[in-house]
Amino acid sequence: MAKKRPPTKAKQPQNSGAVRAGVADGDVPVVGAREPCPCGSGRRYKACHGRAAAQAVTELVRRPFEGLPGECDWVALRELVPAATVELPLKDGLPEGVPSVTLATVLPMAWPALRRDDGSVLLGLQNDTASGDISRDLADTLQRALAADPGTPVEGRRAPAEGPRLQDLLDPEGAFEPVVHEGFEFWVPDAENATPEVAASLERANAAAIPTVKLTGVDAAYWCRTPDKNHLRWVMPHPEERLLDALARLHAAGRSSLGEGTRLVGSFRAHGLIVPVWDLPSEVTAEDIEKPAAEFAERLAGALASDAPLTAEERRARGGLTNRQVTLS
Repeated sequence: MAKKRPPTKAKQPQNSGAVRAGVADGDVPVVGAREPCPCGSGRRYKACHGRAAAQAVTELVRRPFEGLPGECDWVALRELVPAATVELPLKDGLPEGVPSVTLATVLPMAWPALRRDDGSVLLGLQNDTASGDISRDLADTLQRALAADPGTPVEGRRAPAEGPRLQDLLDPEGAFEPVVHEGFEFWVPDAENATPEVAASLERANAAAIPTVKLTGVDAAYWCRTPDKNHLRWVMPHPEERLLDALARLHAAGRSSLGEGTRLVGSFRAHGLIVPVWDLPSEVTAEDIEKPAAEFAERLAGALASDAPLTAEERRARGGLTNRQVTLS
């Protein structure tokens, strides 16, 4: 019978616990993930100083648009609105040869960005992104679009972990004023000369677009029409817990509707903000809901100002609202 061999210790990498003297974290150069870490630890870069960079790229940023003008509208255009555009002012002004930069909900062929023949830039908002920070991914795409040759689309990629965010590139004092479109004709200024691929993409996108209108009397509220009923989806900037308490107070008091036949049915959570949703009768138009929405905003302001504990009925109303909450991102 063969003798049992004693267990052996796993071989440790040479200098596994040591960092070369005099090398600070910020001075370690970036190398390939499987190469030895330049700090001298003996470990591969991905298991040593590359770990922090990888985590920075993949870590989810809960409110990627926080600090940008129009944060609520950024969320709406990312998640709710089919066809819309916004002119984006850059912090350092437009580069030479770039007459404008326009944010668009979607671009043809799902391109992340497009440098048009005239040098203008279109930046797509609803594309999938490679990291947990949409703002950094969009900023990387925007920078590459500004440098692209006119007449070329920009492909997607993983943004560098140390790259800028939209908050670093856009003018913090600039206006953010979405223009909602019925379809995607803004893709092709000269539709007759569009390629067959772009024309087909335009036809598919127009067929799938839900009619949507931005209300003018309140911020970031969007009416939309569906086959069975209409809806109002309203992105709100208030802290989640305080907003849910306020909605519960109004709901329990029978003051959460927007008029006869309408009702608050729940909410989305998207990019760190809450989006209450109302069902509307199919005959109620965006114009019809303007005044009731403005009146609701006044009632909500009063409910948000209250610090009184919720009553038993209000707690039940709050539980019903949170049970119908859906997280989009």
